[in-house]
Amino acid sequence: QVQLVESGGGLVQAGGSLRLSCASNRDSVTYYAMGWFRQAPGKEREFVAGISWSGDATNYAEPARGRFTISRDSSTNTMYLQMNNLNPEDTAIYYCAADRVLDQLRHGLSNYLGRGTQVTVSS
Repeated sequence: QVQLVESGGGLVQAGGSLRLSCASNRDSVTYYAMGWFRQAPGKEREFVAGISWSGDATNYAEPARGRFTISRDSSTNTMYLQMNNLNPEDTAIYYCAADRVLDQLRHGLSNYLGRGTQVTVSS
């Protein structure tokens, strides 16, 4: 069973930056596409960014494009989300996800999902 554990969330002022990390307990995640979802209060969970198993392909939801960067280090089974120029609309619980198919993540689907880390952006 693949377990995903997020870290790096917190409270930041508008315009600030955070770097989220997602660690996995299994080497097999190396062959999964991985990504980030988020869920804001009162809203449905949405796709934020995804990266292929090789790291060669990435995709981003429109709110993240140009501000967020997704990356992964297969040697440590860790994925990252660098978030810059944060604004209060980015406040949400951010979830790490993994799936065999990158396009599944883009549609909000995943084989595995972490428990989430809270990101709060104050104005």
